[in-house]
Amino acid sequence: MSGAEPSAPAMITLEDLDGMAEESADSAYHSNGSSLEEEAERMEDEEQERLLSYWQSVGRGHQVDVPRDMAEPIQQLTRNNNPQERQTIPFTLIQRKEKLGDLLYEKRQYGKAKWACIKMKEKQYEQSICLGFMKLMRYICEQNSSGLYLGITIPIVTIVHTNEAQSEMTQSVTVAYYLPEVLQDEPPHPFDSDIIIEEWPSTIVYSRSFRGIINEDAIMREINLLAEILESPELCLQDTFIIAGYTNPAAANRHNEIWFLQRP
Repeated sequence: MSGAEPSAPAMITLEDLDGMAEESADSAYHSNGSSLEEEAERMEDEEQERLLSYWQSVGRGHQVDVPRDMAEPIQQLTRNNNPQERQTIPFTLIQRKEKLGDLLYEKRQYGKAKWACIKMKEKQYEQSICLGFMKLMRYICEQNSSGLYLGITIPIVTIVHTNEAQSEMTQSVTVAYYLPEVLQDEPPHPFDSDIIIEEWPSTIVYSRSFRGIINEDAIMREINLLAEILESPELCLQDTFIIAGYTNPAAANRHNEIWFLQRP
């Protein structure tokens, strides 16, 4: 075969959203020739269409349809995407295991907390996490009982399952969003009945970082690698694992973690 096939475009990263917001502000500053109110409305419509078109183009590369009703959530997430305001899920570091200066894994304790969860079962893992993330985006971006933008927390996590032999993944996954601290006591109710608010118990996890696009092969590779590194992998669940994503699904160079869950 001659020539390289074009690679699928990556999903939009949080860094991309920062740049888009800056471009929109710059364009608005240089606009003239009409009333401020009319110009602002026109710019807003153009921005919304531009962002939606970009997401739809990216989605097609991953066999994911981005519907028109995602236009407002996409625009709102872009405008409110301030890196300083992203809340990282709190945890207590118990142990860091290193070898020759390289971090092998961390042992952490996460406290009891409420999460917004959506179960997905698409043919491919990438489709499940992209579609699940879009549903959670709607919830975050005002489609909830408070009518407010809830704010981004990281990581967004995905619960995955394997067969007993740990040789392949099952199709069923759960994509979950940690509710910000100020909403933990009274989480806003989702308008989407597929999204369930769950309270997860305090959990000890063994976490290892990796980068790149996540698919079934990459997940199985990381599961096997961490199992080899841990001194006592039998202390953890053998068929349930968590993928923690610190950048948007399917970004070209995602910052990810694989989590093993210690048995209760």
